[in-house]
Amino acid sequence: MNYAVIMAGGTGKRLWPLSRKKRPKQVLELLDGQTLLRKCFDRLEGIFDLSNILVLTNADYVDIVRENLCELPQENVVAEPAVRDTAGAIGLSATILYKYDSNATMAVVTADQVLEPVGVFQDSMRTALSFVHEYPQALVTFGIQPTFPSTQLGYLQFGKSVPCEASQDAVHAIDAFREKPELEVAKKYLDQGNYAWNSGMFVWRCETILQHFANFLPEATEPLEHIKAHWGSADQQQTLQEWFPRLPKISIDYAVMEKAEDVYGISLDCRWLDMGSFAALADIIEADADNNCIIAGRHELLDCKNNIVVTEDKNHMIALMGIENVIVAHTKDATLVCSIDHANRLKELLEQVQRHKDGKFL
Repeated sequence: MNYAVIMAGGTGKRLWPLSRKKRPKQVLELLDGQTLLRKCFDRLEGIFDLSNILVLTNADYVDIVRENLCELPQENVVAEPAVRDTAGAIGLSATILYKYDSNATMAVVTADQVLEPVGVFQDSMRTALSFVHEYPQALVTFGIQPTFPSTQLGYLQFGKSVPCEASQDAVHAIDAFREKPELEVAKKYLDQGNYAWNSGMFVWRCETILQHFANFLPEATEPLEHIKAHWGSADQQQTLQEWFPRLPKISIDYAVMEKAEDVYGISLDCRWLDMGSFAALADIIEADADNNCIIAGRHELLDCKNNIVVTEDKNHMIALMGIENVIVAHTKDATLVCSIDHANRLKELLEQVQRHKDGKFL
């Protein structure tokens, strides 16, 4: 049977003060009054049964995730007691699913991405599921057709195509994973035409990925076996608390994908954004005539250009005058005003806030 796992554990420090430790970026209502998590969940509609969708999230976010996805069974929201990167989250979810369904095929998606149009994603997801059913040893990932030479994203090098009887969409062997390149290298990738951005989404059989864990990340075997043995029992949470933090903290790309054979990719020709910063918001929201990107119910701008203005408070007025190239992010207890050129220093600012013992604002 087919299952979907939504990874929803990111904090989104680069969207502070909108995103906080108790309110991560995936539950911010910034996109037509909807959250990134809700949009991700809705993309899975019609492909996966409701009961077959799991959400893995930080223990601090469980309640707010359940509130956002109220139709999802509560037990389908799984709390990670520690941060163990994507390999830990995937190992845990594959272990849970495999315990109850030894033939489980799982898709892994992330809650902080924008994908449009949805139909492109859904068609490619169905192709990936069909391909894995046809080739059970396959590990399938998704590449995004690049629109510019990004130096902030990893790349997939696509190789020869592989037939899939259930679909006309092209599936390709992945020849290599490339780390974030220098600008000139990124330009060459675009010129060659067989490179795509690494989306961080996957499809595979649970049995297959767990076998790769055993081969390439053997130190994960004992923790996962303990968790599997006690999952569904009275001491499920105690076992998870004890053994999950013992998993190696490593990404799935480093742990498995860059080492494994039978790795394939499907190209997504769609609008894709990883919502990790205010600059990404500017790519989503249609700008006004002066290139101001505004998410605010009440606002007045006079002689302002190239600004990003954001608030979820529909009753709060934001007024700017004679301002250019600035981010204004308002919440009820904190407001950020910074030059767009300095937005990449937000983590540094939050460290300063922490030093001043103002942790309540984090």
